[in-house]
Amino acid sequence: MERQVLLSEPDEAAALYRGLSRQPALSAACLGPEVTTQYGGRYRTVHTEWTQRDLERMESIRFCRQYLVFHDGDSVVFSGPAGNSVETRGELLSRESPSGAMKAVLRKAGGTGPGEEKQFLEVWEKNRKLKSFNLSALEKHGPVYEDDCFGCLSWSHSETHLLYVAEKKRPKAESFFQTKALDIGGSDDEMARLRKPDQAIKGDQFVFYEDWGENMVSKSTPVLCVLDVESGNISVLEGVPESVSPGQAFWAPGDTGVVFVGWWHEPFRLGIRFCTNRRSALFYVDLTGGKCELLSDDSAAVSSPRLSPDQCRIVYLRYPSLVPHHQCSQLCLYDWYTKVTSVVVDVVSRQLGENFSGIYCSLLPLGCWSADSRRVVFDSAQRSRQDLFAVDTQTGSVTALMAGGSCGSWKLLTIDRDLLVAQFSTPSLPPSLKVGFLPPAGKEQTVQWVSLEEAEPIPDISWGIRVLQPPPEQENSQYGGPHSSFVTAWMLFPALLCKMGFAVLLVNYRGSTGFGQDSILSLPGNVGHQDVKDVQFAVEQVLQEERFDAGRVALMGGSHGGFLSCHLIGQYPETYGACVARNPVINMASMMGSTDIPDWCVVEAGFPYSGDCLPDLSVWAEMLDKSPIKYAPQVKTPLLLMLGQEDRRVPFKQGLEYYRALKARNVPVRLLLYPQSTHTLSEVGVESDSFMNAALWLHTHLGR
Repeated sequence: MERQVLLSEPDEAAALYRGLSRQPALSAACLGPEVTTQYGGRYRTVHTEWTQRDLERMESIRFCRQYLVFHDGDSVVFSGPAGNSVETRGELLSRESPSGAMKAVLRKAGGTGPGEEKQFLEVWEKNRKLKSFNLSALEKHGPVYEDDCFGCLSWSHSETHLLYVAEKKRPKAESFFQTKALDIGGSDDEMARLRKPDQAIKGDQFVFYEDWGENMVSKSTPVLCVLDVESGNISVLEGVPESVSPGQAFWAPGDTGVVFVGWWHEPFRLGIRFCTNRRSALFYVDLTGGKCELLSDDSAAVSSPRLSPDQCRIVYLRYPSLVPHHQCSQLCLYDWYTKVTSVVVDVVSRQLGENFSGIYCSLLPLGCWSADSRRVVFDSAQRSRQDLFAVDTQTGSVTALMAGGSCGSWKLLTIDRDLLVAQFSTPSLPPSLKVGFLPPAGKEQTVQWVSLEEAEPIPDISWGIRVLQPPPEQENSQYGGPHSSFVTAWMLFPALLCKMGFAVLLVNYRGSTGFGQDSILSLPGNVGHQDVKDVQFAVEQVLQEERFDAGRVALMGGSHGGFLSCHLIGQYPETYGACVARNPVINMASMMGSTDIPDWCVVEAGFPYSGDCLPDLSVWAEMLDKSPIKYAPQVKTPLLLMLGQEDRRVPFKQGLEYYRALKARNVPVRLLLYPQSTHTLSEVGVESDSFMNAALWLHTHLGR
């Protein structure tokens, strides 16, 4: 929604940020066991976890809140909160046991200096802490993985063991010149102790360990670990092939072994965050003999295997192409007893009309199966929305779980015994928490949603979806992100800009997810042209159709959005009065040697990637030709650059290269370099500072 006058005072923008940034975000939910009261009523607890920015502490805090849901088996009778929210300090992971009788918690505690922080694995029962294990002191492995790429915390079906992923214990290393005080007259036992097998290796202090890139800098060699809850013994599972890194593990039926996803890390590791195209497969390692078995083909990428309630089938996502870093996936089903794999939902090449456009998940929810072990529920981008879907694994039919025709976006948090817990939001409505029962097969569209936590709509923000058709000369024969998308969900920065008086246009250009695989595959080889023209066309169309001031148009984007923003001010310098770019890709050719995803640079330029040889000179030329730096001589738009010094995805030297190019041409440019920040610039202190600087930059160069 446009206001005639933009906010003019920094204090007004700061007050807006302070108010809207308090909106919490749902991060997880789980359902407790069903309880029958003495009067015959049935209820379940819903345990939810949230995150919220704390501007006083300049950190993101986590808190939990519980709700009670009374039901009659297929509909909610009554629901409401059970007490107030409580901050959960130090929790990294938590999982309820299958029966709900116990809960496992991975917690960090201790100092903030190097080597001071410790990790504990706790087991809680009813109103007490039953066990606590100091994992750091036991020294069986390195830090436990808490991320959603590799990490897991899984109870055995017998509830006697816990499975998790941790960094492999590294040998101690010391200088060649390290000296120790020796007692020359020591006993033979003392001398033997000084020569124990795990003594430090001289000269290995600075050996390089590859990691898994952006946001995974401390994670190199994951191992599967099992804790015996009763004895406290920890064992590192053997049998995992040396060439793969295991993660996303769970207990096989009957606790006979462990099922996991293994990612090949030879010849070297590439960045895995936001990259679902890393070659991987489903494995099973037997606990008795240590034998490891491949359960899926080894030519694609897989993710998030989930065991059915009857322990007979495993459903997982499979990405057939290793080229685009995110894409449409298949939904595959592995039968544990027949060992047969089937494709339940295939890749959708092109969406026809309002039909299903394919699956664009990076992860399935931990709870995604219906009670009868037949249907699977998930959320996925569907054009410019995120919807909930139910898939019949026997027939392959896909049904949208419509909610009164709302145009907002949904996220499934969990489903257990057919009770769904989901989040709903829109660009003007912060996240709301809802529950409802999954109807019988064929009636999925009749879910009756009940709100557990209702958010208040933000006034004076209106929004809508516009479908634009590129002009004939810009059509792509393949039909037509870097392979991600905007959906009609709550986003802080667009809401703040609207409240400041701006109209905000978010463009899903060809190559975005949610529109079919053909759309995704239309972008590689056409970056810097097709995507740029799509955004410019959308801007020009809106300016023609709406009563906006064409003299006050600005750009804001990060990563590939920053790449597009810098392209646009170079290719269309007369259109834009100001620009804000966050960690933008500037020079694909120079970026290739320093990013954690060098394959992206080559693939998006339109060529196959190979890690064992340098690209041909023509490939370097194409990467440069498709980069914003090519158009630097034409830029005159005032530019604010925001860079994270610890960014592994788009190293900050990319922005510095552009900064110098524009400074040499006397273009107004300002650079903010955040020393400890990574690619997303999402740390609370960084995010709040970057918004205020962006707001002031736009006001300075557009406000009048």
